[in-house]
Amino acid sequence: MNVANWLHARALQTPAAPALFHGAECRADYRQFAARAAALGAAMASRHGVRAGDRVALYMPNRVEYLVAMYAAWWVGAVIVPINYKLHVKEAAWIAADAQAALLVTDGGSQFEPGLLPEGCRELGVDTGEFEAAMRAADAFGAPAPVGPGALAWLFYTSGTTGRPKGVMLSHDNLVAMALCYPYDVDSVSAADAWLYAAPMSHGAGLYNFMFVRAGARHVVPASRGFDSTEIFDLARQLRDICLFAAPTMIKRMVRETPARVTGLRTIVCGGAPLYAADLVQALDALGPVLAQIYGQGESPMTITAMRKDAIADRGQPRWAERIASVGTAQSCMEVRVVDASFNDLPAGECGEVVARGPAVMSGYWRNEAASRQALADGWLRTGDIGFLSDDGFLTLTDRSKDVIISGGTNIYPREVEEVIARHPDVFEVAVVGAPHPEWGEEVVAFVVARPGGKPLDAAALEAWCRAEMASFKKPRRYEFCADLPKNSYGKILKTDLRARAKSGAPAV
Repeated sequence: MNVANWLHARALQTPAAPALFHGAECRADYRQFAARAAALGAAMASRHGVRAGDRVALYMPNRVEYLVAMYAAWWVGAVIVPINYKLHVKEAAWIAADAQAALLVTDGGSQFEPGLLPEGCRELGVDTGEFEAAMRAADAFGAPAPVGPGALAWLFYTSGTTGRPKGVMLSHDNLVAMALCYPYDVDSVSAADAWLYAAPMSHGAGLYNFMFVRAGARHVVPASRGFDSTEIFDLARQLRDICLFAAPTMIKRMVRETPARVTGLRTIVCGGAPLYAADLVQALDALGPVLAQIYGQGESPMTITAMRKDAIADRGQPRWAERIASVGTAQSCMEVRVVDASFNDLPAGECGEVVARGPAVMSGYWRNEAASRQALADGWLRTGDIGFLSDDGFLTLTDRSKDVIISGGTNIYPREVEEVIARHPDVFEVAVVGAPHPEWGEEVVAFVVARPGGKPLDAAALEAWCRAEMASFKKPRRYEFCADLPKNSYGKILKTDLRARAKSGAPAV
């Protein structure tokens, strides 16, 4: 089934329902949304030769036209390739070439110099007469093009922290499975809700459009086109029932900048990385019971495990402290296991690799059979994450397999150390990595950001804190204090950079 059918159906059922918002200003109802998508899709086909199965890349910051362009491509059976706008134009051009894109949509239509894009790939600017003409032609609309089982819909390129990005192939069926899990496993959705695109639409925030389209809810792009805590709180106050996707670093900023009275904020879906238990408690205290937690990967988007708001907020649950340190239980369409190196199931409480199987899992990597075989084992996605399952099915992540520190032959899981240091009242952020050690193989190094306005931090204070909270062999042997931690555009801490710093002994910045 073509995911654009959901927009088509909604436009027929509730055409006057408000759909697209720029800040607090409504820019289109559902009839206009669908008509513009259909008209732009027709223009993509007639003027640029886009056909079913062709790739249409999107390289621009968040805006309401991002959604129109996505559905336009799907309307004619094409595939979207969302490109992280913070990438350099040469990196974006590489992705467009690897995806063999037929069309690339940007803000102004002149982002790329002649010869930079692959042969046959044209650039279409949203802020141009051609785009505006297509919008003016929007009137009646027919049904989206039918697509077959397994048809590709979303080609998502991984962040490429360990090499060239790989294109994750997600079908219409994958996206439907992901969307249908949400109301059962994450949060209910109604037409009264508003989904706020504060995180990049090229990633998780954009993926969550489907369930809100299906419900006929509002779609709000901040006027800043990005993340700003004050703007989010203002929009929540004005529009009410605001829901959004946020990485842990974004949530920490919202907590730090929380107004005296928070109104209109309904749900924050935390993803991209696990939220430390100490940070989650602070967020609950500051923002109220609005947090839901999800765990997924580009290869199984947003759909491996989840924990609903009521479970996170239930401080009376006897195992609450244990559960909020987890990423929840398997979502409705998924199976989750923790296995050893031979792919045997491990008992509850024992760490191993997390593997997942279900209809949300990708079919493989675009034009990369070797990587596909490595990632998929008999239908099971090898996540590369290390974790353990509790006896009641809650998954706790300890680290990425490549992040595990082996010191003196003993495995040390950085997340366990980070959880302890994050509880220190004067610590704002922390990341733990391993550095080479001539005797022990690796030593534990902690990069620490002090809490603004907190007491001065030094290694002796943190050493005393850790000595009182964890086994001696797990404690950091070095503390590096820095103003900020390096992150990618999705808010994930770049531990590759920190390992390089730790190895070189270069001072933190």
